[in-house]
Amino acid sequence: MKKILVTGAAGFIGSGLSLRLLERGDAVVGLDNMNDYYDVTLKQARLDRLTTHPAFQHARISLEDREAMARLFAEHGFDAVVNLAAQAGVRYSLVNPHSYAESNLVGFLNVLEGCRHTKVGHLVFASSSSVYGANRAMPFSVHHNVDHPVSLYAATKKANELMAHAYASLFGMACTGLRFFTVYGPWGRPDMALFLFTKAIIEGRPIEVFNNGKMRRDFTYIDDIVEGVVRVIDRVAASDPAWSGMHPDSATSYAPWRIYNIGNNEPVELMRYIEVLEQCLGKKAQKLMLPMQAGDVAETFADVDDLVRDVGFKPATTVEEGIAKFVAWYREYYKV
Repeated sequence: MKKILVTGAAGFIGSGLSLRLLERGDAVVGLDNMNDYYDVTLKQARLDRLTTHPAFQHARISLEDREAMARLFAEHGFDAVVNLAAQAGVRYSLVNPHSYAESNLVGFLNVLEGCRHTKVGHLVFASSSSVYGANRAMPFSVHHNVDHPVSLYAATKKANELMAHAYASLFGMACTGLRFFTVYGPWGRPDMALFLFTKAIIEGRPIEVFNNGKMRRDFTYIDDIVEGVVRVIDRVAASDPAWSGMHPDSATSYAPWRIYNIGNNEPVELMRYIEVLEQCLGKKAQKLMLPMQAGDVAETFADVDDLVRDVGFKPATTVEEGIAKFVAWYREYYKV
């Protein structure tokens, strides 16, 4: 049994991961400040799935609270830490940029410091497919350069990768970053497309379809994300003996630091995604076609070869299967 800190434990991915870790016999401390960025009752319902388990403990702490974070790490002595807490969302970063600096930069620094001073065995942290930014080489590879973000959110996630590398290099701290690709499924975030589309279609309101529907996303089902994270936790990052400063590889290092993509490796057109949702709901959507939003990208496509090679897992849930499961959960949860 390991003792694992999961930050963002009342969040979409964090709650699913915490449940899986508890089911396999780990003890989990779930950090979440329960902020009101979206519906707190949904966060509480996710948390309620965990609090009945005797090996789960909720820590209601904000990542930015340096003293509280230091006490938490000193008290528990974690074997591993999974940092999923963050201010999420590309569009919201245009409205409230300071919250991204506080949560994603200051908060992540407090996580790094906690891991450093209590000698945590492995830090696994959430990055994002948004770091690929202006890159148009498909599929997106962890070996590609990602120095051209197109949103502040993406810039903070790239900064997390660099900050973790500095700690891995300075202190020999094992760190693995995971670039998630458009996660969806039951218990999802209300500010994401599938949730917004489902609610609007059921209520007979039009859905907003950006870039006039000419978007492709590597939609990745929540269970596949959780499986990938669990496997990565158990594979502690190590230095790459083949790494060379003359030809630096951006996915590995001389330090114990790695980066992986976790995506479905099969982009789906947004209009097809909507069509499947319409079929599952038995109702057509009214579509409001809109231009591309600032900070967004037209396509994402994950190269997962490194993940498959190192942990033996490749996400494979189809959107037909995943959306059907989401709609079934939505109808049950909201009684519609």
